[in-house]
Amino acid sequence: MDRSTPRRPAVDRHWRGSARLAACCAVVFLAMTTLVDWNAGTLTPARGLLWLALSSMVFTVLLPPHVTADSGRLTVRGPLHSSTVHTDALVSVRQYDGASSHLVLQDTHGHRLELDPRVLTANPLLWHELDTGVRRSLDHGTLRHGADVLHRLGHHIDDETAEAVLRASGLS
Repeated sequence: MDRSTPRRPAVDRHWRGSARLAACCAVVFLAMTTLVDWNAGTLTPARGLLWLALSSMVFTVLLPPHVTADSGRLTVRGPLHSSTVHTDALVSVRQYDGASSHLVLQDTHGHRLELDPRVLTANPLLWHELDTGVRRSLDHGTLRHGADVLHRLGHHIDDETAEAVLRASGLS
């Protein structure tokens, strides 16, 4: 491997499919509402714009955040904002459970990021990049809160990966 070639960042490998699904749902919503309005004979340019605006909102709501990880950084890009933390300078990691489980990571620079842990479970390369940064944070002594959270998450990801391998090989 050539050392001068920059490494490609790890990305959420399921994001494109989820984004495509969000786009399809928005297009179907636009088509259905426009057809119903046209069939009723009430379709006007203003109503067409209304359906287009509502379809755009459906797309925005359904579009999942795009997660990337690259040497010491984790980035989450949503439709309205983007957040980046330095994983090798983490201060705290907290996990909030409930209807919508999510991780909150904060670094020494004051940057904060929220992330669905299922993204890490489904993408071992993203988890590897985060875990590498967390180990550096522990070595530097900056990670004061949440090492146990990441330890539990790591075990969960390892268990999921082992189950997937056993399923794929037909052993389970």
